[in-house]
Amino acid sequence: MQTTSFDNHRRSRPRWMVVAASVLVVILIAIGLTLPTSAPAHQLWAAAASTVAQAQADPQVAAIQAVIQQANQEQAAALAGNDPSQMSDTATAAYYRQLVQINQALIAQGATSIDLIHLSWGPINVTGSSATATTSEVWTTTFSDGTTAESSDTNVYTLVQQNGTWLIQADQQTAPASAHATPGVVTPPGPQTPVPAVSVGQNTSHNWAGYATTSGTYTGVTGTWTVPVPGINGAPGVGATWVGIGGVSSHDLIQAGTQDVAAGGGQAEFQTWIEMLPQASQQVPVAVVPGDSVTVSINEQGAGSGTWQISITNNTSGQTYQTTVQYASSESSAEWIMEAPTGANGVLPLDNFSSVSFTAASATQNGQTVDISQAGALPITMLNANNQPLAVPSAIGSNGSSFSVARTTAPASTGTAGGPGRRPGGASAPVGQGG
Repeated sequence: MQTTSFDNHRRSRPRWMVVAASVLVVILIAIGLTLPTSAPAHQLWAAAASTVAQAQADPQVAAIQAVIQQANQEQAAALAGNDPSQMSDTATAAYYRQLVQINQALIAQGATSIDLIHLSWGPINVTGSSATATTSEVWTTTFSDGTTAESSDTNVYTLVQQNGTWLIQADQQTAPASAHATPGVVTPPGPQTPVPAVSVGQNTSHNWAGYATTSGTYTGVTGTWTVPVPGINGAPGVGATWVGIGGVSSHDLIQAGTQDVAAGGGQAEFQTWIEMLPQASQQVPVAVVPGDSVTVSINEQGAGSGTWQISITNNTSGQTYQTTVQYASSESSAEWIMEAPTGANGVLPLDNFSSVSFTAASATQNGQTVDISQAGALPITMLNANNQPLAVPSAIGSNGSSFSVARTTAPASTGTAGGPGRRPGGASAPVGQGG
């Protein structure tokens, strides 16, 4: 499922390339410009001169650069000191909540620090009280086991001016085709990119639990579940509940669902997301909290068209989200899954969600709507690294369309190889209950 596309990151000081005149270097440092050290000198000069001229001609540009740099410094400090309040003065209220969620997800993945090692500026456009700013950034993430990771992204920041102060409203990120990543890279709210379930043995996996069917061609899947309550007083963990098409025996997977993150210290976050492998996960604006009933449907709009409609409905609040995407699917399987998402170092610890119940589970198989029993779906049990059952599906109910997945008391594993990744952002809410 959102890597999580996942890179909202943070800053440290990169290297400077010696340019023709030392006075230019002084000016560049003053406005916070960093340029690729591999670029020819004339390219450095041209890019630097353009950015300097823009900042000098419009003080708003310099102010925007300053707030982006400050925001990233604050995010790094907030993660290191476990104090999210540091990030509130450079972000809108909604974006601040996203940043808190991102840092909590990083901590859940074992991150202890994040540092910006390279920043270069692209276009900055100001229109009245709104603006966009493009940057290219390279970040390193350090994990509790001593490993480090590096990720490169193009960031398009959206800013708004409130009471004369620029605040960051959003940050859209894409990884360049030439991006270099080392093991352990973390991409927060881009949910991480999913891959097929890790096969351990017949009907077992290290990252999926639930039901899947592979005995036909699948052009639709639907399921309803109740958002579970993760245990928030124990070790951090993550769980993702979703329906999807593809991924059991293929490398394509279109999926959508909810995610619960137990960040430790009595905190939890909840998200909704969609994802189409190999693209990064996308956050969607449907808020969920434990106990909410959620229905997710994925349907191809005409056999073989490659046009898919994805719908997410919070039946409790009435909030809905619907989008249409183009996606080339093998249509080889349909799934109803509780997953332990994949992070930088492998499968993340599954949270203690107790149980999650699926109802109204159906698929469009060979052009016919069938429930999971009629589809011939088989159960999948999730195992930890010691091959102990972590999450176990029940038998299918007598109505043919319902089942539950129960979390056992076995300890979760960290770093089990392979598996889908889930790191979406989305609407979230803190929780003060659970065990």
